[in-house]
Amino acid sequence: MPSDQPEWIIRAQQALGLRVRDARLYADLTQEQLAERAGIDRSTLQRIERGQNDVKFSHLLRVARALNLPTRDLLP
Repeated sequence: MPSDQPEWIIRAQQALGLRVRDARLYADLTQEQLAERAGIDRSTLQRIERGQNDVKFSHLLRVARALNLPTRDLLP
């Protein structure tokens, strides 16, 4: 599916997704566990980790809190 986003935004979304994934793995959590802790759907977390969607700020805050990290640590 073609994206209407500029390439630099797509790269930033992918970098954010990798940071979330790495932090989740470092915390030894499954996607299901992190999604539950963050209060979001697992499918939403999957899309975030894959860099496939614009992340809602509220979702980013929830994920950071669930990982016990400052939000800035997840930003590229």
